[in-house]
Amino acid sequence: YFLWSSMPDTELRQLASQGKLHEPEILRGQVQRMLRDPKIRRLAQEFGCQWLQIYAFRSLDEKSERHFPEFIELRGDMEEEAVRFLTGIFQEDRPLMDLFDGDATYVNDRLAAFYGIPDVVGPEWRRVEHVKEKGRGSILGLAATLAKNSGASRTSPILRGTWVSDVILGEKLPKPPKNVPILPDEDSSTAELTVRQLVQKHSSDEKCMGCHRRIDPYGFSLENFDAIGRFRSVDLAQHPIDATTTLPDGTAIDGAAQLRAYLLEKKRDVVLRQFLKKLLGYSLGRSVQLSDGPLLDDIETKLAENNDRFSVAIEAIVLSQPFRSVRGQDQSVAENP
Repeated sequence: YFLWSSMPDTELRQLASQGKLHEPEILRGQVQRMLRDPKIRRLAQEFGCQWLQIYAFRSLDEKSERHFPEFIELRGDMEEEAVRFLTGIFQEDRPLMDLFDGDATYVNDRLAAFYGIPDVVGPEWRRVEHVKEKGRGSILGLAATLAKNSGASRTSPILRGTWVSDVILGEKLPKPPKNVPILPDEDSSTAELTVRQLVQKHSSDEKCMGCHRRIDPYGFSLENFDAIGRFRSVDLAQHPIDATTTLPDGTAIDGAAQLRAYLLEKKRDVVLRQFLKKLLGYSLGRSVQLSDGPLLDDIETKLAENNDRFSVAIEAIVLSQPFRSVRGQDQSVAENP
């Protein structure tokens, strides 16, 4: 159920009936077999899309058809790219940091044209390399994550910054105060101010300033992507895009590429730990607790020794005591089933 979101297959049932499924080497072999199976796509759908907060993205209907008439046709492709991107990392046992700083994605001709990726002909999905120059190749460059954290017809540095802070860095923020003024819905309705300037004005309120200083800079660095994730140099009102910002720790960056570099170089341990917490919590069906700290430490150690390969984290979880035990079960029952 963890890896496939499905009933055990014949091989798993046979090993269980033979009393062998608890043996570490058998479990390792089964993990490797299951990761190679096409059904691992379900882990990308059920865990990955929930983690990225884009579950059922293809049904998103909050975009302005007047501003983005192509979105309805593209939203299914955007979700499919995200699922294939995650599946590729899981199934091909790639380093986990490829999630945040990879240089490949999956496209068909329609999505490739949207991204400006040349030489992709036909509706078949394929893996394409060297897409960093187009702003793609990581979860930060997926149209699905960028579009989900935007408004109907304009970007939202606040939503995107909150997403980076929460999903990637694991920082918990207090709820915003009541009666906060709502920003205009459209770039073009703010002829005098850019969305960035509106956000800065909005965030100057003393009640809001503390949190906005922590989240807005991440969102400002992603302003080169419009409300449906397309790269741009001007907004709908033809204002030039300014993606320069200073992050909460004082690091100055310009754009998504430098944000990716920052996460990889200065926040790598934080980013990795947060992903592992989400993966472990999903596998256990509960929130991660302080008592899970030693297991997370052990997973990180094993990853460091094995080039951060995804399968190492999965094996460590499957072989762990929390995963293989029934939480809260009475000991006498456990010993005398």
